[in-house]
Amino acid sequence: MAGGTDLLVQMRGGRAKPKVVIDLKGIPGLSGIRLEGGCFIVGAATPGAVLGEHEALKAAWPGVIEAANLIGSTQVQGRASLGGNLCNASPAADSVPALIAAGAVCLIEGPGGARELPVEKVQTGPGKTALAADEILVAFRFPAKAARSSDAYLRMIPRTEMDIAVVGAGVSVSLDAGGICTAARVGIGAVAPTALLVEAAGAALVGSTFDDAALAKLEAAVAAACKPISDKRGTAEYRTKVASVLARRAALIARDRAKA
Repeated sequence: MAGGTDLLVQMRGGRAKPKVVIDLKGIPGLSGIRLEGGCFIVGAATPGAVLGEHEALKAAWPGVIEAANLIGSTQVQGRASLGGNLCNASPAADSVPALIAAGAVCLIEGPGGARELPVEKVQTGPGKTALAADEILVAFRFPAKAARSSDAYLRMIPRTEMDIAVVGAGVSVSLDAGGICTAARVGIGAVAPTALLVEAAGAALVGSTFDDAALAKLEAAVAAACKPISDKRGTAEYRTKVASVLARRAALIARDRAKA
């Protein structure tokens, strides 16, 4: 376990019955935040509370911190981690669309050596990941932040806080000196078996000033990528519509931050 905030609940509910539980937080490299060549390296077991207090990381990736700070309560934040949130492999995990939008890469290690995997390739289905049984996620590497770049994350929940996302959307953008979008990534969650990178949605923004036509293309691309289910939290049609709206709003927030 990284923080145990998912695993312990699953154990108490009888869903998980491990013979041994190993807390990874004490392993060197799995906790902490550092800069290497302009890239932030964030230990997979670093608590959310630590992320939220790191001013440089907040300034570089505000959308990621927004998403991380939505995982549970203040008390849960003292234990919950990005690594745990990703590897628990819930389609509705808050941090994952933001990590995808940021272009974060997972640093994975096991007896066979080290390897890297983009965040969007880690989850393979609800509760399932691409990690082998003898591998662990050690850290996330965020790309060096370009000038006039920023990100944002939004989610929709029925309550005001401490709820599971009905839809989540993360957007990261880069602008040129004239305010034209030169790069964009869009991640969405809770609308498919795994969180998704919607490449067509990012491409819709590139070359634009976030005009209505470009934003309409973004919304259409997000809607086309959605494959949600209908359940007590919302119908498939509702989730698809909300995903498009949240992606549009997040894109505009990211743009405004990049301009600032």
